[in-house]
Amino acid sequence: MGDAIVVGAGFAGVLATRELLRGGWRVLLVDPGARAGRGLAYSTTDPWHLLNSPAGTMSVDPDDPDDFVAWCRRRDPGIGPGEFVSRQWYGDYLSAALARADALGELAVHSGRVVRIFEGDRMVALLDNDVVIKADQVVLAVGNAPPARPFTVDPGMRHFVDDPWKPGALQGLPSGPVTLIGSGLTAVDVALSLARSGRHDRITMVSRHGMLPRVHAPSKRVVIDRLRHTSLSGLIRAVRRLTEKVGDWRAVMDGLRPHWNDLWLGLSAADQERFLRHAARLWEVHRHRMAPGVAAEIERLLERGVLEIRPGRVNVVEPSPHGVVNCTGPGSLLRTDPLTRSLIADGLAMPGPHGLGIDVDEHGALIRPSGKKSSIYALGAARKGRLWETTAAPEIRAQARALAIHLLTRRSPREAPGALGSCRADTAYPLPG
Repeated sequence: MGDAIVVGAGFAGVLATRELLRGGWRVLLVDPGARAGRGLAYSTTDPWHLLNSPAGTMSVDPDDPDDFVAWCRRRDPGIGPGEFVSRQWYGDYLSAALARADALGELAVHSGRVVRIFEGDRMVALLDNDVVIKADQVVLAVGNAPPARPFTVDPGMRHFVDDPWKPGALQGLPSGPVTLIGSGLTAVDVALSLARSGRHDRITMVSRHGMLPRVHAPSKRVVIDRLRHTSLSGLIRAVRRLTEKVGDWRAVMDGLRPHWNDLWLGLSAADQERFLRHAARLWEVHRHRMAPGVAAEIERLLERGVLEIRPGRVNVVEPSPHGVVNCTGPGSLLRTDPLTRSLIADGLAMPGPHGLGIDVDEHGALIRPSGKKSSIYALGAARKGRLWETTAAPEIRAQARALAIHLLTRRSPREAPGALGSCRADTAYPLPG
């Protein structure tokens, strides 16, 4: 087929790489991380950081939904599809899946960060170490942006952690009380790590609504047709009626999952904005739920008085002898990702709806301000805004397969034999120009 660059080696990057290799592309996977295949979410080494979805939903192979469960059982025969295993395990699984992908075709992995892309007869990617790579196709699998900061921090505040996922970020906090800004899944993980360190006897979560994520629990499986609606209020009424009929809100949330993006696209731009302002947080706490074991530990911390949750809006973080950790969740790629900003500045992309991601067509192709579609594609978090449900495993898995099929149906790119050479995934270096 030709040469493809995949930018990012987390979950989305691994899946995109596998599907492109299966389609006959030679792939160069570029990522700044030390361990390709893990990404930010699965680089944690804390065993109490669990997946937020059961193992049976987390296979990298859409043709083999039991692949991850089978992998887990080689470590622990007692693991079932309903188990919530550690994210560290899942990082190991992704690394193994990437290593196996080397057998699917010509794969190279390069440690570096793509800072700029040029589009011409061939795509040209410039890395932060001045390496230049040429290819026929580029796929952005950059993952979630670092946490947002919808508040200001006084320069005199010495013990503020802006990104709790940076290695060693929490170790520099002073012993004693800690405030977490946010009460979502990031805050839950941080609270567990702080409490287990034994150095923090008082942890306070502060968020606008003061709501924790709900808890996963066994629920019946229901098949739901797409709901008919003409407005956000109509959609909310339809979901409520359906929940009353089914009697299990978890079953409704899961049963509607295949339809969430169609429902989102069926809303007007004004109704989408209303959802983001008034309903998004309520939706998130029901959709992105805690593993039962995690929820039980959080409940124990609340009962012991170690953890407290307060509703409120943080405007300024003032100097304090205690620690403050930003747990607001993923921010905007448009504001924090240098590559995304350069693509927009160079006219190769434009902001997507509501400024949540990059504007793309139905296949993930970036759309220029002129309306012309690019040869650069995005999947996962970069599609946020154009889509609503686009950051979890099933959706990214489907996007990667659909993108590979789409590229197969297009005119084959100009061949460039030997561009990737015979490098193996663990030893590959930059493509020759």
